[in-house]
Amino acid sequence: MRSQLTIAFFGSSLVSAYWNGAATYYRGIIRALHLRGHRVTFYEPAAFERQQHRDIPDPEWATVVIYDPSNGAAVTKALDEAARADVVVKASGVGVLDVELEAAVAALKRSSTTTIFWDVDAPATLQRLHDNTLDPFHAQIATYDLVLTYGGGDRVVSAYMALGARHCVPIYNALDPTTHFRVEPDPRFAADLVLLANRLPDREARIEEFFLAPAARLAEQHFLLGGNGWADKPRPANVDYLGHVYTRDHNALNSTAKAVLNVSRDSMAATGFSPATRIFEAAGAAACIISDAWQGIELFLEPEKEILVAADREEVAAHLVALTPARAQRIGEAARRRVLAHHTYAARIRTLESVLEGCPA
Repeated sequence: MRSQLTIAFFGSSLVSAYWNGAATYYRGIIRALHLRGHRVTFYEPAAFERQQHRDIPDPEWATVVIYDPSNGAAVTKALDEAARADVVVKASGVGVLDVELEAAVAALKRSSTTTIFWDVDAPATLQRLHDNTLDPFHAQIATYDLVLTYGGGDRVVSAYMALGARHCVPIYNALDPTTHFRVEPDPRFAADLVLLANRLPDREARIEEFFLAPAARLAEQHFLLGGNGWADKPRPANVDYLGHVYTRDHNALNSTAKAVLNVSRDSMAATGFSPATRIFEAAGAAACIISDAWQGIELFLEPEKEILVAADREEVAAHLVALTPARAQRIGEAARRRVLAHHTYAARIRTLESVLEGCPA
């Protein structure tokens, strides 16, 4: 593989996490690529008010190109520029022009260019293909040199290979220890349990089960809910709503609450092997994590020692009742040691580089 690759990356947003849960995954991956000597240009659409809710300025470790998705000339210009890169990536879930970009990036395949479809929500993409046998992406999958996913394990790999993918490799979420780490507690985030999650149709029922129901049962405990879309959601009196929490506050939030809850979306929980970015971010801050149950969790953190796992509302409540500050600290520190040793983006990029060695670029 060339020592330095130029990579063109079409994704939702690198600079804004507003209605964009993949932002910190992109940042971790791309910053790690930069540290390995690769040069990334990230193309993102001006959409969904993300530019008005930026978390970071344009970073020094990537070139950010913001294009108007309603301007055909601007989209064409971005694709023409990307065609000169060694590697061109189309991520799932850009939010606008996804079908058009899937076809356009697949068409950029050349002998000197590696094309990658990077699926940050494989269960949703696979369901889309299952539901529509006429979806043009069926014919495009085999055109891409490589399909990468941010989770899903063997089940997702097998599904993509059955659809004609040349190669499919999971590049799991991880920790960037330079951005997520332990800080001094912040009184704004003092709580027994905090959840940070945007309101999405395929997650809401699980949040009712794993967060709102335990809160209603444990009236003497304090709960915090952060994320977009919850303002009109009925909630118990002991649940305070934070609204959108910018990434600059994530470390303080994770370092302050006694425990941090992870709730998977329906499809992610059903598929398994899909640890959310926030699990690693919270672990980096030595937070005590309580997670809903999903297959493969023990490959990333050991239940009872590095993470607490709950099958339903009763188990969440039981964990909270039994959890002392001292035990929460022990679990959080154990999780931090584990992710620093085995689950950093630097380690993920070494995996990615070894995969790319078998591709044209």
